[in-house]
Amino acid sequence: MRRASHGDTLSRVSDYTPQFYDPLDTRNITAVICHELEAQPLVPLAPEIPKFDGSGLYAIYYAGASEPLYTPLVPHDIPIYVGQSLSHNSATGVATKSRSPLWARVRGHGRSIEGGGLSLTEFAVRLLRMPDVHADLGENGLRVNYQPVWNAVLRGFGSNEQGASTRKSARSKWDTVHQGRNRTYGESDHDRDALIEQAKAHIAARIALVGEVPWR
Repeated sequence: MRRASHGDTLSRVSDYTPQFYDPLDTRNITAVICHELEAQPLVPLAPEIPKFDGSGLYAIYYAGASEPLYTPLVPHDIPIYVGQSLSHNSATGVATKSRSPLWARVRGHGRSIEGGGLSLTEFAVRLLRMPDVHADLGENGLRVNYQPVWNAVLRGFGSNEQGASTRKSARSKWDTVHQGRNRTYGESDHDRDALIEQAKAHIAARIALVGEVPWR
C-alpha cells in the first residue's frame, strides 16, 4: 500500500477515522502466506525435483505452449492447481509415515499429469514448507482468490485411485478431459466438449479478476 505524502489531498478532520488494522487477522496472515509462496522460484516438474523432507503448500502452473486450453494462464502467473500436504492426519492427529509428504504429493501429481496425456515438461510448481495450520490458510486463500481451473471446474485431478467398492463411480471431470490415467471407472456422465468450454470461460473470467487478488 502506498504511503500518503504531503502532496496528496488531505482529508478534512471531520471526515477522518483512523483505519483499524489487526496483523493477526486471518485475512492478513493468509495474504502474507500466499505472497511468500509466490516469492518462491518456479521449479520445473521434469526432471523430477530432488527429494526433500517436510510438509507444506504448493501451486502447480502450466508453463508451456502446446495446450491451447491453458496457454492463456501463462502470462498472468495464475496457478492451474493448488494444494497442501500435511505432516499429520487432519482427522486423527496422527503423524504421517513419510518424512517427505510435500515432495511425495507433488511427485504423485506429476505422474497424474503424464498419465492424462499431458507433457510434464510444460508444468512447473512453487513449493513452501510450513506448519500444517498455515498451509491450510494458504491453500484456502489461493483457492478462493484464484479458483484454479483444476480445483474449481475440472475436479478430480488430486483424487486417489478408488477403492474396490466404489470403482463403478463416474469418471471425474479431470479424467474426462484428460484421459489415460491407469484407473478403473464406471460410466462417464460428463460431456467432454462441454467441460472444455466451461473451463475456457472460467479461465477467461479468472484472468479478468487477477488484479483483485489482495497480495498481488
